[in-house]
Amino acid sequence: MADVFTREQRSANMSRIRGKDTKPELMVRRLLHARGFRYRLHGRAAGGQLPGKPDLVFASRRKVIFVNGCFWHSHHCKVGRHGPSSNVEFWEAKRARTVERDAAAAAALQQAGWEVLTVWECELKKASGLAALQDRLVAFLDGPQDPDDGAQDAQ
Repeated sequence: MADVFTREQRSANMSRIRGKDTKPELMVRRLLHARGFRYRLHGRAAGGQLPGKPDLVFASRRKVIFVNGCFWHSHHCKVGRHGPSSNVEFWEAKRARTVERDAAAAAALQQAGWEVLTVWECELKKASGLAALQDRLVAFLDGPQDPDDGAQDAQ
């Protein structure tokens, strides 16, 4: 199927897609800030840049949160499963690389002792799910930190 936009219109639309300070990210930030949580933005920690540039970094807790768009990160929801009907090979490859990059970043963070939580855009669109999401965020941040920091228990 041919694109309904001209090449210039499509380029203008795509150039407006943000990578930082998206509406879903701002919603999560507001939820957490209202609950008293403070954080650094976009992968900045005391030691420098973190792998994958997490959206929210809680350095003292060694926890990070990614806020992912369902389409771009191939979530299993309706929006994430739907792919473009034009230039299919390009988009499949692009989205597959994004999923691989996400997994590699999460693994690198966990290897470095960070706990990772991913919030999906679709979770923020359900009015009934917003309270559940807030509970999940608070449980993640207030929960016990992973005691496995590489040290083994001596018996």
